Amino acid sequence: MNDSVEEIGGVRVLVCAADGEKLASEADINDFLSKAWEHEAGLVAIPVTRLGDNFFRLRTRLAGAVAQKFVNYRMRLAVIGDISAWIAGSDALRDFVREANRGQDIWFVADLAELRSRL
Repeated sequence: MNDSVEEIGGVRVLVCAADGEKLASEADINDFLSKAWEHEAGLVAIPVTRLGDNFFRLRTRLAGAVAQKFVNYRMRLAVIGDISAWIAGSDALRDFVREANRGQDIWFVADLAELRSRL
């Protein structure tokens, strides 16, 4: 399956396929941003399967770098999928997700249906 673009709630969303290159390091962030700009998207929906484990280990600072770069470039991000196993092992990650979901720039949602309802 390839990445696709959907219009959801008036927002052009780059929906990344479940398989493909991973966002596993800071160097990978630009690949996702470039693809979003190429498709004139305002939000990137990345499945958890496309995120390296380091994203969910806050001590690596990858999640913070991703969040900061997306916010700096005014691109919204939705992480799609079940992250309960990572949250169960990290109070810091649980707090990060809770705070992100309170805002408008970065969301962690269970599936595309939840993203659609938020938009």
